[in-house]
Amino acid sequence: MATPLIRTATPADAAAIAQVRVDAWRVTYRGMIPDAYLAAMKVEDSAAMWLRVLSANADAVCVFVAEEAGTIKGFASGNRLSPPKHGLDAELSAIYVARDCQRSGLGTKLVAAVAATLQSRGATGLLTWVIAANRPARTFYENLGATLLVEQAFQWDGLDLVEAGYGWTDLAALTAACAEAQTLH
Repeated sequence: MATPLIRTATPADAAAIAQVRVDAWRVTYRGMIPDAYLAAMKVEDSAAMWLRVLSANADAVCVFVAEEAGTIKGFASGNRLSPPKHGLDAELSAIYVARDCQRSGLGTKLVAAVAATLQSRGATGLLTWVIAANRPARTFYENLGATLLVEQAFQWDGLDLVEAGYGWTDLAALTAACAEAQTLH
């Protein structure tokens, strides 16, 4: 695999981001979310939402894609939180990587881009949420030094789920952990 380019997403990336997201949900959340829900997900709906996000040009939000040979292989997004939650003033709101690129270091590069950008905009801590049964994602965050803050019930689109909230209180330490992890790939 060639080294993917990590770059700021543009509105032209909305459909590709949506495709990565829907594909990742259908693979990752099988057995955690009902099959009927996963099958009913529409790339077009997700693309419309991402187009709105990417067209907003808000300083509080950042979205990065990993592009390889013209194909989007992953993305991550983050935003400032006002007011802070769990004492953290920013959030890693989404990160998804194509199945064939997982465990390649791509996710770590995307987290690093979001963390560095939010830190440059004044953020000091980062919160992220994961479905509690998603052990690979939890391990990914733990390996980057995240602390488990809370597990709680929540509703997503009418589904009753349990989520785990992880946090980093030091974005410089998170960026350093990402750099160290990159040396292992």
